[in-house]
Amino acid sequence: MPQYIRIGETPRKHHIRFPRDTAASYKGEGLHYEHIVTTEGFDRAYSILYHRKPPTRVKRVELHREWALRAAAPSPLRHHHLKSAAIPRSGDPYTGRVPLMFNQDMICSRCRPATAMAGGFDFYRNGQFDDIIFVWRGGGWLESNFGRLRYKIDDYIVIPRGTTYRLVPDDIAQEDYLVLESSHPVRLPARYLQPEGQIRMGAPYSERDFHGPSELAPDDTEGDFAVLLKDRSRLTRVVLASHPFDVVGWDGYLYPFTFNANDFEPITGTVHLPPPIHQTFEIRGYVVCTFAPRWLDHHPEAIRVPWAHDNTEADEVLFYVRGQFGSRKGVEPGSFTLHPQGIPHGPHPGTTLKSLDAQRTEELAVMFDTQFPLQLTEDALGLDDPSYPLSWLG
Repeated sequence: MPQYIRIGETPRKHHIRFPRDTAASYKGEGLHYEHIVTTEGFDRAYSILYHRKPPTRVKRVELHREWALRAAAPSPLRHHHLKSAAIPRSGDPYTGRVPLMFNQDMICSRCRPATAMAGGFDFYRNGQFDDIIFVWRGGGWLESNFGRLRYKIDDYIVIPRGTTYRLVPDDIAQEDYLVLESSHPVRLPARYLQPEGQIRMGAPYSERDFHGPSELAPDDTEGDFAVLLKDRSRLTRVVLASHPFDVVGWDGYLYPFTFNANDFEPITGTVHLPPPIHQTFEIRGYVVCTFAPRWLDHHPEAIRVPWAHDNTEADEVLFYVRGQFGSRKGVEPGSFTLHPQGIPHGPHPGTTLKSLDAQRTEELAVMFDTQFPLQLTEDALGLDDPSYPLSWLG
């Protein structure tokens, strides 16, 4: 995680008594309830939250429905161009996710929600994946058991698995997301960090660019509070006996945070540099990169678009946020390109010569490269341009 945070009331040491106000309506044992949230057992980042009431007070548990990711029918190995800008609005920010591609490490979805929360639920909890929500359009508040966090357009919202949360949009009609669900924890690249854990000078961002929850508003109201819980192929309805946001304080390195793509500081050279310079997050099995507005290569003879290359060890996906991508023709905001491992791709005809006079690009795109091949869904193929593999003919 970017940095240590401490918010609200906490005892002076871990695992010691933290008495509650004896006048509180919920007597319990007269203590606050310690709740440890970890990653990879107890070996990596963790936080400790202190609840007014036990977070385990469940009144009902019901299977909501089964869901399963299904790959489309087998197809040839080829490049794909998915046009997702105009997918219909449906569901909420959780049930409205439309999976487009997946493997054992991640699921990539688009989401254009029609409502802030559907189906009589109050909150959402992803019990299997870390959520990375890139805010293509919209803005609002993320409310969670860690507190409130403002989000805006071009933000990555990173939400660790097990977080009970809800998005509260300013205007649901504007909300539009790219969603990456990660089987393994989302971290900063190790090469950006000093041995002490501080982000190195010269990295494309610093701790000041990451924003965690800023305020707590503990609510321990009694009642029925329904959480939509996702894990594997199940969606479960869990009804809690009290409001889950009753946390009076917490500290640690594990919490939801935002990072805005416009705060990424691009690295450029005299000639074209490879995509790892754009890396933003590191996850076992894949990486996330940010192609932010930047000055281009400044050697007088530089070719300022990527070279043709094989993806011998990765499937490469780009989500085009805005601007004109210099090496690609025909893509538009909301497009995905998938260039799978095993076959080469490169700049479209005409873009190489055009790049010679370019000095700067205003494009913004999110890229992720996966170690293992991605499978497309039927929804993805419904957005696919079948002529794209032939677009290098000129």
